[in-house]
Amino acid sequence: MASFVIALVGMAFEARIADGPGVLVLRRCDAERALATLLAEAVRGGCRSIISFGIAGGLAADLRAGDWIIASAVVDSQSVCHTDPAWSRRLLQVVPNARHAPIMGVDVPVVHPAAKQALNKRSGAVAIDMESHMVARLAAAYGLAFAVARVVVDPAHRLVPEAALLGMRPDGSANLAAVLRGLVARPSDVLALARISIDAWAARQELRRVRRLLGPRFGLLDLTRDCETDVATQQSAAANAVRCRGTTAR
Repeated sequence: MASFVIALVGMAFEARIADGPGVLVLRRCDAERALATLLAEAVRGGCRSIISFGIAGGLAADLRAGDWIIASAVVDSQSVCHTDPAWSRRLLQVVPNARHAPIMGVDVPVVHPAAKQALNKRSGAVAIDMESHMVARLAAAYGLAFAVARVVVDPAHRLVPEAALLGMRPDGSANLAAVLRGLVARPSDVLALARISIDAWAARQELRRVRRLLGPRFGLLDLTRDCETDVATQQSAAANAVRCRGTTAR
């Protein structure tokens, strides 16, 4: 079956949850050349949409683990890219309690509460992840409509323990042995790791729940039955490509 929508994720468990009929799941760890090849093939096959899906860190002080963000825009160090409004509205209908606000994309984890607070104040973003800025750039490069649906895993006030970072392999899978080594080196991380493990469980349950609600195509209409939506989506993607290239972040 041809891919209808591309889902870009960071973690292995996110990829398993995101997968479904008509969905091409790509991970951040995919080599740049392989990623470009897969994207080009999907676009040639008629795919016109890409979504950033998975977990995020909270930047806004009132967000808690399990809260959803449907991004209004993606902010990075160089630009502000607005998400597709029609697709975002559909996502908000499925997740009515979600926050509709900017999200920030970064290349390295941000773990300290003070750093999270500073990013929130400077950018206006309410959450942070390591894939959404990639999605925004790819959408602009390939003329795709794009959206962001992220669930908070660590609130802004919580320090992410070093053991948790050690437990993330570059391919997004978990490394339990590294976590245990980290705890041996820093036994004081045990309580913080227990807290973030509980938060991670809540976030993962939310991912599964909302993924089921969104259906096989992440909330998009079946374009084979709605040609007008297809035209509107392509026009929105083209407009977004222009907006994304021409806007500078604060």
